[in-house]
Amino acid sequence: MDEADWTPGKLLEISGSYWKTCALHAGAQLDVFTLLDGEWLTSAEVAAPLGGAERSVAMFLNALSAMGLLLHSEGRYGCAPWAGEFLSKRSERYLGYIILHHANLMASWARLHESVISGRPIRESASRRDEEEREHFLMGMFNLAMGIAPGLVPQIDLAERKRLLDLGGGPGTYAVHFCLHNPGLSAAVFDLPTTRPFAEKTIARFALDQRVTFLPGDYLEDPIPETFDVAWLSQILHGEGPEGCRTILHKAVTALEPGGIILIHEFILDDTMDAPLHPALFSLNMLLGTESGQTYTEAQLRGMLEEEGVRDVRRLAFRGPNDSGILAGVV
Repeated sequence: MDEADWTPGKLLEISGSYWKTCALHAGAQLDVFTLLDGEWLTSAEVAAPLGGAERSVAMFLNALSAMGLLLHSEGRYGCAPWAGEFLSKRSERYLGYIILHHANLMASWARLHESVISGRPIRESASRRDEEEREHFLMGMFNLAMGIAPGLVPQIDLAERKRLLDLGGGPGTYAVHFCLHNPGLSAAVFDLPTTRPFAEKTIARFALDQRVTFLPGDYLEDPIPETFDVAWLSQILHGEGPEGCRTILHKAVTALEPGGIILIHEFILDDTMDAPLHPALFSLNMLLGTESGQTYTEAQLRGMLEEEGVRDVRRLAFRGPNDSGILAGVV
């Protein structure tokens, strides 16, 4: 952004942008987009199933209309088509879980200044959150991966590969899509035992029960019990400090057969560490939620891979939303 763009108005826009964020979060929390999907209701008709006061519900619906998420005509409200596509639970493209996960993060972000001074996290780790928050996190990861995987998977040639490890794979979305695209491939999702119900639900949804299995374990503490010829690590290294990353990479490399490939999908910082914007901000999210997590530069990730004997490390052409990228190497 040019110096001339930094005006008082721009600073105030940034300062108050959380108002819109909170309105979107409340819409997902109250599920008004599903309620209004395909309907035209008055504020009183919306308030009734919500158990809300008609006055405040009307103010809320007017704000969502001003944001373009709802349509408003002659005293009635409906869901805008684009909101229905992504925010209604009736849609296959529903993004509500990741939005609810973001809502769960809000309280810790409001205390960012405390973490900056203390160097310590504010919120509990995902493994210690209550069941509803964990569902929002895991199904939010499903939301994100469902948007990325169909475009990402065809860019990676696994035609000759037989067995894929989805390490820390959560609901197993990437394992599923790699198998859908490669008929000769089977996969195992290695994650915490509490993740199993979410992963098995995803696997069953795509009728891949015979090709995608779940291996319970903690990738920092437990051995990986099988061998593979490709390992996929998507968005797990940023949750750990450098030593934790080295532990994870060592286990992944050890689980690979000679000639196996390792694929690291992460938000990747420039070597200056101050860009792109999302990876830089995401490092703060890790500060708030983990003891030592952070985002890493390509050089840092490459160095950790090469320390484990990975050769021919290269960055693939893929560039995902929020500046995610992929490093590939051979063991």
